[in-house]
Amino acid sequence: MSDKNMKENIKSLAVKKVLHYLDEDPDKSLPKLLAWADKFDKDNLFVGHRRVFHQILENPDNNWYRLAKSLWTDVDPEVRKVFFENFLVNACLVGTGRQKKFKEEHDCNVPWAILMDLTSACNLHCTGCWAAEYGNKLNMSFETLDDIIRLCEVHSDCMFLAFTNGTLIDEKFADEMLRVKNFIPAISIEGFEEATDDRRGKGTYEAVMRTMDLLRSKKLPFGASCCYTSKNVDSISSEEYIDHLVEKGVKFAWFFHYMPVGNDAVPELLPAPEQREQMYHKIREYRNTKPIFTLDFQNDGEYVKGCIAGGRNYLHINANGDIEPCAFIHYSDSSIYEKTLLEAYKSPLFMAYREGQPFNSNYLKPCPMLENPECLRAMVEKSGAHSTDLQSPEDVNSLCEKCRPYAQNWDETADRLWNSSGKSAS
Repeated sequence: MSDKNMKENIKSLAVKKVLHYLDEDPDKSLPKLLAWADKFDKDNLFVGHRRVFHQILENPDNNWYRLAKSLWTDVDPEVRKVFFENFLVNACLVGTGRQKKFKEEHDCNVPWAILMDLTSACNLHCTGCWAAEYGNKLNMSFETLDDIIRLCEVHSDCMFLAFTNGTLIDEKFADEMLRVKNFIPAISIEGFEEATDDRRGKGTYEAVMRTMDLLRSKKLPFGASCCYTSKNVDSISSEEYIDHLVEKGVKFAWFFHYMPVGNDAVPELLPAPEQREQMYHKIREYRNTKPIFTLDFQNDGEYVKGCIAGGRNYLHINANGDIEPCAFIHYSDSSIYEKTLLEAYKSPLFMAYREGQPFNSNYLKPCPMLENPECLRAMVEKSGAHSTDLQSPEDVNSLCEKCRPYAQNWDETADRLWNSSGKSAS
């Protein structure tokens, strides 16, 4: 065993021992966890994270402390233990150091997470959804990518997050989740009933509410995946909606900006600049007041220094095996059936991403497609990447032209927000 692996094992064992103490008395033990984190983060990979957690756990009255404590009242003890070990120890404490090492060793992007489509099949037909263009024909075999529960069993040292409409989660599946302990769904919801059913179909909201109630009754952690559009932004950004998610037991909520991807996309669903700015302010407000972890995939670019795709932090593999830079960028020059992941990271498309990131010095304009369409056009053309939509391939020029008016309209608002944030010079 190498010295590096031995040090990792010692760290892992020590942190797992601390996590055991948390089950006894979290109020007394949570501060001890910080002391251990400070001690073991000798390479200072998590300085910012540790500073934030100190602020949270040293003030028991704030919303973040309430969220942390809810993991003891609302989550099955064994599920909580697996989450802490897999996420805090394996993914963060050990995984981040390995990611940094491999990036330097191979001189390419190496992702922290991989988003994978097991199937293109879906029982809903949401307005403007790019996934609908794939149809129900694409499925990965077990040999290629195990089915979801078996995947959790085989890779018990990993956490699996599934973005799902949630309507097919029944008691039997929930019991399987409780058994494997390392599967967490992020359930798609567009706001309250009118907004959700308008885009996802009548009865979807009620089905989602039943699923959330079921998961909560089983003490299983889950989140929400919320796409904001020009039609639902008021509903999805309201305090009533956030309070409703908290009441239903949601622990985290991803907010995604609508992307006009696919030939059947609906550009009219793109939020106006003032609507996106509304989300910018609201999500930050809720992060300071509500016991739920909220993330805005587009407006939070300032916290991760722009685009995280192209293997910088994550990538996407579709159900056909195409290795794509992002779930919203449907172009590829690599397939899992033809290349190893490392070979894909070094492919022309992924190396173009690495050379181009960040695509804008204003991190509120992070995306090479939505806010900087000329960047995506150049990368696709230079790399020779092809459209991965088998039924209706979308020419990159057509996609970029759909995004260009949006980028121009958002430009002034983004610059004003960025300059007022105090981060423009950092």
